[in-house]
Amino acid sequence: MRKAWALFSALVVMLASLVPCLAPVAARAQGGASPVITIRDAETEALLRGIAHPLFRAAGVDPALVRITLVEARPINAFVTTGNRMFVNTGLIQQAEGVAELAGVLAHETGHIAGGHVARLPEEMRNAFLRSIAGMLLGGAAALGGGRNVGGNAAGAIMLGSQTMAMGELYAFTRSQEQAADQAGVAYLDRLGWSSRGLARLLGRLQEQELLAVGRQDPYFRTHPLSTDRLEFVTEHVARSPASDAPFPAALDTGFRMVRAKLDAFIDPPLATWKRYPESDAGAPARYARAIAQYRSGRAETALGILAPLLRDQPGNPWLRELQGQILFEAGRPREAVAPLREAARLAPAESLIRTALGRALMEAGDPASLRAAAAEFEASLRLERDNAFTWRQLGTVEGRLGRMPQADLALAEEAVLEGDYPNARMLARRAEEALPPGPLKLRAQDLREAAKRDNLTKEQREQDDAARRRRSP
Repeated sequence: MRKAWALFSALVVMLASLVPCLAPVAARAQGGASPVITIRDAETEALLRGIAHPLFRAAGVDPALVRITLVEARPINAFVTTGNRMFVNTGLIQQAEGVAELAGVLAHETGHIAGGHVARLPEEMRNAFLRSIAGMLLGGAAALGGGRNVGGNAAGAIMLGSQTMAMGELYAFTRSQEQAADQAGVAYLDRLGWSSRGLARLLGRLQEQELLAVGRQDPYFRTHPLSTDRLEFVTEHVARSPASDAPFPAALDTGFRMVRAKLDAFIDPPLATWKRYPESDAGAPARYARAIAQYRSGRAETALGILAPLLRDQPGNPWLRELQGQILFEAGRPREAVAPLREAARLAPAESLIRTALGRALMEAGDPASLRAAAAEFEASLRLERDNAFTWRQLGTVEGRLGRMPQADLALAEEAVLEGDYPNARMLARRAEEALPPGPLKLRAQDLREAAKRDNLTKEQREQDDAARRRRSP
């Protein structure tokens, strides 16, 4: 998802698992409310991969070909778009009663991907839906906790438009696809020995909400398969499936409860967190949530004090170490943040966001040895996730502090390309190319300069190029 326009032009066709909960989203869009921002969090992304990747493999889908993005939105929902992109609302995790409910929704969405449902939409429906979109993806993925941008324009927000007639036609067409996705989803769960009971439970709750809201629903929602139909099918499947009473893997259940508490604490006000997770609750998720609430309230020492026994209980938990380092870093103590973030990176070496966080702490420590170590961490992060514009900026910054200006220009050129700032990309790449000695870095600078040439840009990229040049003109 390199640019907002890239995903927009990929036809953001929502194949919603849980349609009754889409109504509030559409209403907000019609009222002109601000779009929702996507969230980056290593722990939550790891949980989603831990559930979704086995489902993908059960469906014969290569997990490497699907990108999962977390959307900060309260309604219970998940959806897929063209290009095998799956979006999951934070509200789905926050309002699910257990990991089985989350897995059931992801299994349904996997059915959409495996069935190629988005690609099979008639062209006229794609065009009608495009006309109905009131907004497009906006840049700025927010990292949990700091609110900092960690991915440039690699994530954004989705708003539904107000042309209910076009949407009604779309959902009428997707009725059979929704039914097929349900059938495929419960089959994938069976193959893994995972119960479909959670999906039935969630649909039952949604049916109650739907009955209460039916008089206020927009007409096009009634053309979509209602949760009653879906609930009947899933309930019948649960009655005959041999996996219906099988528990989910303990690690997934534990991870879900910790992630749900984390999202609650980071997204909801601290007072709401303390009410939902009172001191009388001594469970790990509740203590986790209370530590985050204290941190968000500006009480870093109190938060660290709550974390300390959790760390003793779970010494191999990288996410607790990550949070400890984040609290210390944002409290202005980067040197102290290095040790827990280094341990988090050791425990979860494939998590690019943790490697970037460690690099930031090392960079702010300030001494030359730490700066060189920071550069190494940013490079390691980029090997894992090359299209993270924020990390390229951090690498450019640390290279500049080390006095390696050609390398700094090259890193900032990478960022500029990802951000769609093609005039700046051309200038930085040319400057890096002129100063770098022969070798891979010089060749990369040449590649970037060529890629950013106006003649090599797509129509949408040329529009971005024009906008960037207008911003630079006096």
